[in-house]
Amino acid sequence: MQQGNTKTRYNDKELDEFKILIKDKISMAREELQELVGTLSAANSNGDDAAIAGKTLEDGSATFEKEQTNQLAARQKKFIEQLEAALMRIETKTYGICRSTGKLIPKERLLAVPHTTQSMEAKLKQA
Repeated sequence: MQQGNTKTRYNDKELDEFKILIKDKISMAREELQELVGTLSAANSNGDDAAIAGKTLEDGSATFEKEQTNQLAARQKKFIEQLEAALMRIETKTYGICRSTGKLIPKERLLAVPHTTQSMEAKLKQA
């Protein structure tokens, strides 16, 4: 099954399939981001400072959780940006072409990691 070696890009039908997959992932990622933002908003408005002041151990735990939630939200934003960049590559018909080797990235890899810009071959050479 070495069909990828002769193909230089995905056809419009295949690109449309990837577009649907990516749009679904963007939608789910935005929902998750909204939940994270909601969690942060709720954490920021939890109780008054005087009532919480005596609970330093709980404060530390809450701060740690907020930091972790902030990191998750930042990662989610970056993931959405990467997916949106993948949509732009679909529009310009450069989607699925490895930025390092210029070869077509196997469909299985794109289905698993639709925002990737590198084949596994190129990714492994980086490590």
